[in-house]
Amino acid sequence: MADIPTTSTTLLRDLAQDMQHVRWGEFVARYRPMMEAFMRERFPSLDADDVIQETLVAVCKVMPSYRYDPDAKGHFRSYLTGILRHRALRMLREESRCARLVADMQRESLVDRSLPAEPDDEAWRDAVFEMALSRFLADPSVADRTKRIFERTAIGGEPPEAVAAVFQMTRHAVDQAKSRALSRLRELVRELESVAGE
Repeated sequence: MADIPTTSTTLLRDLAQDMQHVRWGEFVARYRPMMEAFMRERFPSLDADDVIQETLVAVCKVMPSYRYDPDAKGHFRSYLTGILRHRALRMLREESRCARLVADMQRESLVDRSLPAEPDDEAWRDAVFEMALSRFLADPSVADRTKRIFERTAIGGEPPEAVAAVFQMTRHAVDQAKSRALSRLRELVRELESVAGE
């Protein structure tokens, strides 16, 4: 692990008082090597830059109310790596859900395996699915409720019964909404594949 930086109370105070302070560069230079080392050691499969960027955004939001008190709250570096770890775990969960959903879609023949693909078939199919999913979620012709039900059941993995209770509808209605979403996704995937095959 990289050298653990010493905490500068004046740096933390300056950043807490002014979100646009010129010392943000100093903050990043001081703590980024430690965060990169943490990611390499604990989460080597993730894109460290993305997780660190999300962490820095979160730190920007909490700094105005953060008060450094090592006796009561522990060292700042522990606080920072706690945020980093939380963001990394969230990204792992999102990647896992996405991979699970892609696998489910492929099992249902959502992605046509008979069409020619790029050298890396799996990556190509994943990219097609990701584009189709983005278009589906941005499609104004699809009801917002259908999108939210699909996100919670297919992407989030929530039980249909729980989602039905949240939306005050029957389990059958939830299944129908999910089925409509899958049908629309199939159409979008076919459109994207036909363009790619031209």
